[in-house]
Amino acid sequence: MKRQYVLSAILLAAFSAHTSAQSKQDSITTKDINEVVLVSSRSPKQISDIPGTVWIIGEKELQTQIRGGAGLKEVLGNMIPGFDFGNQGRTNYAQNMRGRNVLVMLNGVSLNSTRAASRQFDAIDPFNIERIEVLSGASAIYGGDSTGGIINIITKRPTSNKLAFETSVGLKTGFHKDDLDKRIAQSIEGGNDKVKFRLGAAFTQNEGAFDAHGDQIITDVKQADFQYNRSIDLLGGVSVKLAPNQDLNVDLQYYNSKVRNKKWLSFGPGFTGFTTKNPDLINVLGGADSDVVPRTERFMANVQYNLRNILGGHNLLLQAYGRREEVDFGASFAEIPKPPAGVTLPVFLSSGRGNTDVYGAKAVMSKQWNAFNFTYGADIDFENFKGDQAIFNPKISSESGGLVNKTDAFVGRYPDTKIFTLAGFIQADWNITKQLTLSGGVRQQFINVKLDDFVGFKEQVYMHFGYGNSADAVKGGKNNYEVTLLNASLLYKVTPVWQTWFSFSQGFAVPDAAKSYGFGKYSLANNRWNLLNSMNIAEQPLSGIKTDQIELGFRHNKGSAGLYAQGSFFYALSSKTLKIDNAAFTVSLLDQKLRNYGFEGALGYRFAQGLELGGNVLLMQSETETVDKGWQNQSVYTTNPSKFMVFTGWNAKKFSLRLQMQNSMNYTDLADMKITGYTLFDFVGDIKLNKGTINFGVQNIFNKQYTTIWGQRSVFFYGAPQKAFAYQGRGTTFSVGYTITY
Repeated sequence: MKRQYVLSAILLAAFSAHTSAQSKQDSITTKDINEVVLVSSRSPKQISDIPGTVWIIGEKELQTQIRGGAGLKEVLGNMIPGFDFGNQGRTNYAQNMRGRNVLVMLNGVSLNSTRAASRQFDAIDPFNIERIEVLSGASAIYGGDSTGGIINIITKRPTSNKLAFETSVGLKTGFHKDDLDKRIAQSIEGGNDKVKFRLGAAFTQNEGAFDAHGDQIITDVKQADFQYNRSIDLLGGVSVKLAPNQDLNVDLQYYNSKVRNKKWLSFGPGFTGFTTKNPDLINVLGGADSDVVPRTERFMANVQYNLRNILGGHNLLLQAYGRREEVDFGASFAEIPKPPAGVTLPVFLSSGRGNTDVYGAKAVMSKQWNAFNFTYGADIDFENFKGDQAIFNPKISSESGGLVNKTDAFVGRYPDTKIFTLAGFIQADWNITKQLTLSGGVRQQFINVKLDDFVGFKEQVYMHFGYGNSADAVKGGKNNYEVTLLNASLLYKVTPVWQTWFSFSQGFAVPDAAKSYGFGKYSLANNRWNLLNSMNIAEQPLSGIKTDQIELGFRHNKGSAGLYAQGSFFYALSSKTLKIDNAAFTVSLLDQKLRNYGFEGALGYRFAQGLELGGNVLLMQSETETVDKGWQNQSVYTTNPSKFMVFTGWNAKKFSLRLQMQNSMNYTDLADMKITGYTLFDFVGDIKLNKGTINFGVQNIFNKQYTTIWGQRSVFFYGAPQKAFAYQGRGTTFSVGYTITY
């Protein structure tokens, strides 16, 4: 961001606005400034007592957008000022908050993994979401991956004492051949004063997607998209009131999102579209049949126990959880560097696969004592990761242009990784006066990373094709590292509906150990690959990277009608950069600084009924310090442009309408690589019937032809032919649905 952006942030904050609630569960700023949330301090806390930028997306606001045709990532990008716009594919790679990593949680359980597959939002159907709590900026409370912010997805819980049902159906189309997406969802809940239950099932089936020119969008062969995808989300919950001061909640989820074998990207017979870089030969065609297709499958169990008013007024929260996740990628050309002399590889396709198991427990205690409030606790978790690669038969794949792929073998892609984490934290608030609160806290985190011995991926591929029959393994080993994270803040309540704060907080980025190790330099002798040099964890241990952030913020909200606003100026700095040199096989912690600074905010006005105006903005500069040129823009590989969203709407008892615009600005990095911005318009609304509600929407009203941010970034990653990787945005699409509770 240039210098004038700072001034622009102040001016735009005065005229931009943001959507908010009409009902108890419908808010994006804070419709009730005394609303209680968990995301800021891991124990229930009113928004008016939080010295930080908090956003709430309520159920009505979320469902209006989703049923109007938007995906979950797009809704979050539109509704959360500091969160980057999302694309319409499966990946959320580099969809950051304030230019940094985001910790995504489901009911307080992290969906992030050390081997980042960027599938956190391919995790739950929005039908089963009650609300989403967001804390912007670095956080010392939660530990790793929360350098940019935290998104906590809270699922629907049983509330009814009698049998109650909800049914929702919907269609989405651009009126092209083979592009009708369908969804259906059903829930049942009931119980009594002691025990309540809810079971929700959501099913979606997508067909093709088409751009503004009417051409089918090229399948995202690297990270995968949702064309011809089928998903099912089963979420069950039981709430038990054990005693007046004791509650038990159990959540079980099964989620499966998988591409059907229908159509895939063809590179022409013999892969000539790829080998000759001829875009005319690259098209999405029928007849796909692959042993491994893009898939996200997840099992999750989560148990929470609340015990109030014990040990002199303490409240206790205990949580135990487990998550198994299997992630598959689509058939694409293997990223194998030029083979050594004497090795000739055929052109072949392969698919990546990663399996992650996570289980752990958390304990949180809180107590109010006169003018002080204390929250403290401990976390423990275990994570196991295994990554393989399917090697497809080159002849079968080549003859079909990549449509038919039969597995010849699985080889190891990454070293098997085991991670153990133990952390403790304490947070204290001192209400100096009724208006002024001083807060501070510390988190101490210990991490043990263990990698198994591993034969280099390239060498496994060479042996599969007959070059060598044995190989040395790159040594595994262990690495321990600790981190201490601090936070401090001052909150001043100017009036009951107006607060301002100044805060300091530290975040922590966890390195991707599996992707950083397990490769080396080999030579072939006597049919054996001998290891000459390698990257291994025992000799070159990883280190985590801290981020220091300061923030000056404000918020104002009168309630269900009137002016509402929230905004913050922030500055985040990392003094170190982790550099992995794949050629020299070294890991270095460089004294290279990274910083992100700017303004994130929302402001608007709403009437109890009638007109509503609003929008939000993120104006940010992301820079890295260079030796010769000083501060320069960070790379487009991980950095996104500034953005804003504005809307106008009309709310009545029987219907609501909303027209919104999102604008992504241009961004050019220090290497003169550029992400080109775009502007899109959407229209959503609903009509309330005597029984049920009709939702409708039009996405990309003016049929804008554009390349998504991921599509532009994908070309930088994978190069030519550009047509194969420049993932396009969808043209005008229409959505309609019906939902009834009974």
